[in-house]
Parts: sequence; structure tokens; C-alpha cells
Amino acid sequence: MTMARTIVQFDTPVVYMNTTRYVATACGRERSDGLWEGWIEFEDTDTGDVVRTVRETTQPNLADLRYWATGLSAVYLEGALSRALNAPAPKLAAPRESILNPFSVYEKNPDQLAAELTALRAWHLRRIIREYDLVDERDVLLENLTEPELGSLIMQRVRELHA
Repeated sequence: MTMARTIVQFDTPVVYMNTTRYVATACGRERSDGLWEGWIEFEDTDTGDVVRTVRETTQPNLADLRYWATGLSAVYLEGALSRALNAPAPKLAAPRESILNPFSVYEKNPDQLAAELTALRAWHLRRIIREYDLVDERDVLLENLTEPELGSLIMQRVRELHA
């Protein structure tokens, strides 16, 4: 991914709960796959504190990301600010239920991990990917991948994260 950049800074402050004023900025960056993702940052005009939404859009290029950002309405920005301020707390790590720990097996023998992955069904492979947060499911549709593709994805991500 490239560095984040300002796409549009909005002139009219967004007011939250009739009290706090925020300056909204649409930001974005190019992902490693060439697509552009965008989100919105809000800076409290009194404290300077900044809150940010999760990814709001994915666009094919920078021009389309700018077009998206310039079309955001005041109502959209109010909703985005509310989402950013009221984001759910992060989930606590749950006990792992997958059939194997890909990092542990890879550390012992990468070829062994490759062999074990070829013996697993798609639902096992998807569970491993999800439990070890190997991909962002907003970017990859796991249900559309074949068993060989899922195994390859696990190998690739474990290799990248192990380095």
C-alpha cells in the first residue's frame, strides 16, 4: 500500500450532538492490488483529536476516488462521524478452533505445511484463514476460492508474515 493522502477537505464543519464540531477530510491510498480505498477522518476543532471511519469505499483509480469524495453530502458525513465515534469495541481473541496452526507448522517445515494444506477441505482452510486473520474478507471473497487457491493463499500469507 502507498501512503495515505488527502482527497478532499470539507469546508463546512460536521457537528456532533449539537456540541462538538469536526473538520472532515476524505482520505485514501492505493492498495497493493492497484485499487484505491477511501475513508473519512474527523478532527475535533477544540481538542485536535482525530477519529477515523473504517474503509468507506474501494474505487478502481484515484480519479474515481476523488469523484466519490466530492459527492459526499452533509448527511453522509454526519452518519460517518457517528459510525467513527461509536465503533464497536474490538473483539477479544477467541480460542483457536482450526485444525492446525499454519505458523507453527511452517516454522518447523514449510514443505510440511504445504502438504498438510492439500489434505484439508475448503471449510478447514477458510477457518484457518479467518482464525489467523490472514486476509481482510472485505478484499477477498473466500467462498469463491477453490481448495488449491485457499491453500496457496495461506502459504503466501504465512510466508509474508513469517519473514
